[in-house]
Amino acid sequence: MTTDRTGTSALQRNGVDVRWLSCSAGVDRLDGGGALNGSPAASLPRTGHVECTGRTRSGQDISISGKVTQALDGRCVRGDLTARADGRDVFRTDVLGDCDARPTFGAVYPPGNSGQGGVRPAVTVTVTVTGAPWG
Repeated sequence: MTTDRTGTSALQRNGVDVRWLSCSAGVDRLDGGGALNGSPAASLPRTGHVECTGRTRSGQDISISGKVTQALDGRCVRGDLTARADGRDVFRTDVLGDCDARPTFGAVYPPGNSGQGGVRPAVTVTVTVTGAPWG
């Protein structure tokens, strides 16, 4: 959800007229199985990945994809992210959003905190529709 929101804002700031954007994310596996020597690898940094697809108001394809190292609910995403629209690179960044902003909702998971590593383990899909979806 955070990549959806911050990515949509960043695309719009870069002149992309976003009609909708839908993102899914997941946590990458650690050491091939998520554990070291039979014990949980909660102390190791986690990374995740995000894949977003969407359309501009004029019907062009939009995508945001890359590695996520930290997500602060509703505020920012850190990692290595690339956005494309209409077949061209719009931006490549290591931060989307404002990581210094105060939380607006939900919990914040900094790296190494309770094994969360800044990325929630569940796969989520969100859709941002700007304007009426029928036209």
